Amino acid sequence: MAKAKTIRAIWNEVPSIFGLTLPIVMSLSASTLIGVTDSIMLAPLGAVPLAAVGLTTAVAVIFYATIFGLLSALSVRIGHAHGARTFRHIPTLLRSGLALGAMVGVGSALVMGAIFPLLPLLGQPEAVIAALPAYWTLIALFLIPFSMLTVFKSAFEAVGRPWLGTIFAFMAVIINIPLNYALIWGIGPLPMLGLTGAGLAALIAETLALLAAWTWWQVAASQRRLRLRRKVDMTEIKITAVEGAPLGAMYAIETAAVGIATLMIGSFGTVALAGNQVAQSIGSLLYMLPLGVAGAVAIRVAQERGAENVGALRPIAYAALSLALIWLTGAALLLVFRGEAVARLITEDAEVVAVATLIFLTFAPMQISDGVQSSMLGALRGLSDTAWPATVSAIAYWIVALPSGYALAHWGGSGPAGVWAGFVLSLACAGAALVWRFQVKTEQFIGKGRA
Repeated sequence: MAKAKTIRAIWNEVPSIFGLTLPIVMSLSASTLIGVTDSIMLAPLGAVPLAAVGLTTAVAVIFYATIFGLLSALSVRIGHAHGARTFRHIPTLLRSGLALGAMVGVGSALVMGAIFPLLPLLGQPEAVIAALPAYWTLIALFLIPFSMLTVFKSAFEAVGRPWLGTIFAFMAVIINIPLNYALIWGIGPLPMLGLTGAGLAALIAETLALLAAWTWWQVAASQRRLRLRRKVDMTEIKITAVEGAPLGAMYAIETAAVGIATLMIGSFGTVALAGNQVAQSIGSLLYMLPLGVAGAVAIRVAQERGAENVGALRPIAYAALSLALIWLTGAALLLVFRGEAVARLITEDAEVVAVATLIFLTFAPMQISDGVQSSMLGALRGLSDTAWPATVSAIAYWIVALPSGYALAHWGGSGPAGVWAGFVLSLACAGAALVWRFQVKTEQFIGKGRA
């Protein structure tokens, strides 16, 4: 009887989790789709610009994820206030979040710019590095509007308007597509800028989307409550930054490990790096699903925690986990059985397709492990438990995944695909540890509720 009640509670949470996950996934996919667009439109120019996009994206994704992690504490804080019905505090959180977003964006752009001179020391192909300076700089600047738009999306999601964030995120994608083509190839009076044109288009598109979100916030009737006059509160900035720092560090740890893996693959040559970029273009899109589920479950857990409805915490988390596993199992099967066809949608280069297809076979089981890990990370984030999961991620990615991936790739003779094979077991172990942690933490909350 109790088991049937639990299953029913989980099932009842599925619509709300799915309804929140879908727009979050779509909005998160937008920044990745810009990289996919670059890959597709630059592929006819050869392996060098494709590899250049891959190398830049591998580093930029670290910043995307770090920014998302740090600023996602804002969605938890707003979600908690929304659940507790302290609505007049939300505008203070939003305005303070925008100030924090601007600081984070500028800081991220400066750090990414400072990384560029280090690339020759990491054994990357000379032709790729020679093509990079302008594109790298433009993608670094892209992080500033990206950070502030992330703040708007976090606020919209936390107050039950998640599709607003999706609209503005996809506005950037829609603007980017024709602008990208025009600046890469030169249309009418526009010069043919190639790789540089792709970076310029991305920066312009994201900036216009941010301006549109800001304008909507200032004039839309539905935003009256969110734009109440409030001062930027340095205390709120500090609280959000302190709570978000472990989240930012955690996502930085994960994506930096992916970046190091890409650098390892770069040691196998330009074709290997280009093949990895093709695989990563798809892998990055698939990664948005568990990341979106994490965002959704964090908001729902925070809302119910704010409302002091502790009995809903576990059903929310396990509903999210079920959705992630069903979706990602389908993605894994697609990569196993149709990986080559997917790779050919991006490039016709036979050598590049062969490398990407082998990497897809390794990505497939990673989808399942990542689904468990990300869902539980989000659930713990909703409980404001962030430091312990960050430690688990550091161990899984840096102590287990990277050394074993290097060993499989070089000593085991598995090549580029072997680098990613090291991540499969590490993610599974991390997922199991986070499930245990969530059980312990929710038991504490339920115990307090009984008391």
